[in-house]
Amino acid sequence: MPSNNLSVRLGAALACVTYLGLTACSGTDNELARFIDDIRRQPAGPVKPLPEIKPAKSFSYNAYDLRSPFMPSSAGGGRLSGPRPDQNRNREFLEQYSLDTLRMVGTLRLGGQIICGLVETKDGLVHRVTIGNHLGQAGGVITKPNPSTGNADRPLSASAASASPHQGARRY
Repeated sequence: MPSNNLSVRLGAALACVTYLGLTACSGTDNELARFIDDIRRQPAGPVKPLPEIKPAKSFSYNAYDLRSPFMPSSAGGGRLSGPRPDQNRNREFLEQYSLDTLRMVGTLRLGGQIICGLVETKDGLVHRVTIGNHLGQAGGVITKPNPSTGNADRPLSASAASASPHQGARRY
């Protein structure tokens, strides 16, 4: 009998909690409706007029007969001027990589004199380069294996490649 009395008490307590939970959420709508009605009764403020739109000045483009800066120059029979790499020479291994995927990771010295630079490819291989070696797909040439910057001159006044030799350098 005590277990039956306990189940009746638990059932009654559960019914009370359910009733309180359902009725507690229903009384807040009146306060919200009253607040909205108060806001609607207030007079609306003045609306600022839209700013005047001034018409744009017309522009007449008169440079149709000038050379487009986005097209190559036609001077010299369509060929670009300046120093160009020898197209008949055998290509070196590092010329198959673009210059931005190569990184100078250090130099080798003998008696305080730099004898070669160390260049890492995108697949993690480290190659020795000396002055005069070619690298990159734009005809780059090693001019000085400098430990602070990797210098490679490219034709047509393109910028020299720079990389820190100690940034992410691997030790072998």
